[in-house]
Amino acid sequence: MPFRITGLPNEPFLPLFDLSDDELAAQCAVRQIADDRTPGYPCRISLTDSQPGDRLVLTNYEHHAIPTPYRMRYAIYVRPGEERYDAVDEIPEQLRTRMLAARTFDGAGMTVDWELVDGRALEEVIDRLLGEPAAAYMHLHYAAAGCYAARVDRA
Repeated sequence: MPFRITGLPNEPFLPLFDLSDDELAAQCAVRQIADDRTPGYPCRISLTDSQPGDRLVLTNYEHHAIPTPYRMRYAIYVRPGEERYDAVDEIPEQLRTRMLAARTFDGAGMTVDWELVDGRALEEVIDRLLGEPAAAYMHLHYAAAGCYAARVDRA
């Protein structure tokens, strides 16, 4: 089944990069400089990993803003100057190298199904879970940390 993976739009985060540390703290966010951790810190806009020395903002983001028990928000990293990842039938390297939790939701935002998946086998899980008639879209999360990673839709 053709699928489309998207990162977050950069527009909501643009103001954060110009704030002082105190102003960021007031918004439950912090500025960080990437170290040499491998893999790097995952930017949710471009779906790429940081390189040592990259500027980052760690912020709280509501990625599933729906009026159901499955409403979700969590910490995410974003980098300034990034463009939104948006591709059909392609898996970014950032998702390939991690263990993921795949969760499908119906049109009302209620959970349909879920599965843990090694990113190297993501196509199979997308095909199976989004192939369920009740599934409208999928969210990917980093399994260990629980952070939101990306959205998957049928293409």
